[in-house]
Amino acid sequence: MTAIVRIDDEVVDVGELIRLLKLNGQFDGLLEQLVRDKLTVRAAKKAGVKLSDDEIQTRADQFRRIRGLHRAADMNNYLDALSVSLDEFEVFITDTLYQEKMLENIGTEREVEEYFQLNSPKFDSIEVSHILLDTEGSAREMISYLNDDPDSFANMAREHSLADTREEGGVIGRVMRGQLKPEIEAKVFNAEAGDLLGPFISADGSSYEIFSVTSKYPAKLDQDVAAEIRRLLREEWLVARAQEHVIEAR
Repeated sequence: MTAIVRIDDEVVDVGELIRLLKLNGQFDGLLEQLVRDKLTVRAAKKAGVKLSDDEIQTRADQFRRIRGLHRAADMNNYLDALSVSLDEFEVFITDTLYQEKMLENIGTEREVEEYFQLNSPKFDSIEVSHILLDTEGSAREMISYLNDDPDSFANMAREHSLADTREEGGVIGRVMRGQLKPEIEAKVFNAEAGDLLGPFISADGSSYEIFSVTSKYPAKLDQDVAAEIRRLLREEWLVARAQEHVIEAR
């Protein structure tokens, strides 16, 4: 294996780095990103995406300026320290541009609008608060109390909740579909503003959760929703590209 660093007489090689990344749970994420990048570059080339010399030079100049590498000698020393050749640097720059140009074509304004029209209920959102308690009995007592005095929810959360939202009066904030557990989500999104829901038991049975729905927001194609749709469209596109190739982890 290729050595990457030496500490006195101890040599750390690529194999050890990979083992550490795997044990720390970082390897799969890095490998997945690498595969996604490679698939996007391949798709860009297949689609005939073109890069001009000026675009490549401009991006390389930006890279150097950001890192304060204003002279050719500075850049050469920087690459030498990374053990990266000029040819490898150019591949990095061109691949980055291929990825950006390809993804610009996925999730256009028209595609985002069409996706929203077909899937608008998916982007409904609600504003919720919660209280987390350690027993079912205390949770049911809390619901009974809150039914009589719903305006006390925030104070009860501050005084009794076990959740890390207690200082904010139990406020979780605005959430979209898919951000809560399915069995909770179905009931919360069907509730009306002002409704109390629960108690819901945790997976390990150690706590019970009460929800208060404070506001409901029907789906609206704003900037946040458009960004999420664009992300989903690009994910779908990448999955489709992956199915066109044989991908094996070594």
